[in-house]
Amino acid sequence: MAPKMVSESAETAQALAGDPKHAVRATRSAGRQMRSRLLDGASRLFKERGLSGTSISDIAAAADAFPSQITYYFRTKEALFVETACRDMLYLARATEQAALQAHTPRDYTHALAETVTATDSVAFFAEALTLTRRRQDLAPLVERTIERLHSEGARAYASQVERHGWRSLRAPEESSRRFWAVAIGVIVEGYAMGRAAEQMRGELLRSLGEQATTSAGDSTRLRLVGNPASASDSSEGETSS
Repeated sequence: MAPKMVSESAETAQALAGDPKHAVRATRSAGRQMRSRLLDGASRLFKERGLSGTSISDIAAAADAFPSQITYYFRTKEALFVETACRDMLYLARATEQAALQAHTPRDYTHALAETVTATDSVAFFAEALTLTRRRQDLAPLVERTIERLHSEGARAYASQVERHGWRSLRAPEESSRRFWAVAIGVIVEGYAMGRAAEQMRGELLRSLGEQATTSAGDSTRLRLVGNPASASDSSEGETSS
């Protein structure tokens, strides 16, 4: 097999001959590295060829691994597909949050989110995993955990920006995060189905999201939330719309 795999096996064997605690750490480290390589290889192949067009042998070859290691770590190709899609989605969420950190106005913040999330096919990939779990309910818990992380981390990031800049949010952070991802997934899945370009999907996403917050001309140091858009318009006097 390839030198990298032999080297990892040799290191693990040496660790097993020494301190037991070190052996456990080395074994776990080698396992995490192998899982990561399998997920990396699977992500590229699944996106290029789809689930049915990708074999376990293809993934093993791409990851410099044995086919038996895929079944050892993931049990089935379908389980690997779902985990790969979920990981890609969380990576995208992190990149989206990082891009939005540079925004100084609510408008820039929303545009940064929309531009980043429509720039890759990670959302469409994740949507395929959602469809797969309809027939494989044993895989649903991973998708559920991924969605909850999207919502909770998105809410945290948005609340941080609102407080940092003193924006007036039209919705609570939790509601805003859930709404963003629900709209983004819907727009992007529809866009791929219709053969739309990323720019078209970004424009539709921005239109659907609308205004999420306004800049505050008053107290800019405290998180301020408005229950709904109607109440926001009632109390927006003296504020500048984003």
